[in-house]
Amino acid sequence: MSKGKIVYNRAKDIPLNAMSVDTMLFNKTGAWRNVRPVIDYENCICCMICWKFCPDISIYIEDDKPVIDYDYCKGCGICVEECPKKCISIEEEGR
Repeated sequence: MSKGKIVYNRAKDIPLNAMSVDTMLFNKTGAWRNVRPVIDYENCICCMICWKFCPDISIYIEDDKPVIDYDYCKGCGICVEECPKKCISIEEEGR
């Protein structure tokens, strides 16, 4: 039974969730990537859904905005698919 849309006004309002950070902290996996997500901050509403769904914890929050850490991002595109405003796009690496 759905209770309606969940809305977070700031990143600090999002509840903590369990995550594994062990291997991510030691293995910079960004070199595996051939495409990279790019955030269009003009259209971003800072809902932090990209941060919540990132399986590699390669999105962090700075000044209440999501920031992609390309040292760890594998370019899986989950953030692109989950973004409700579609303000994250995939670009070929090196462009």
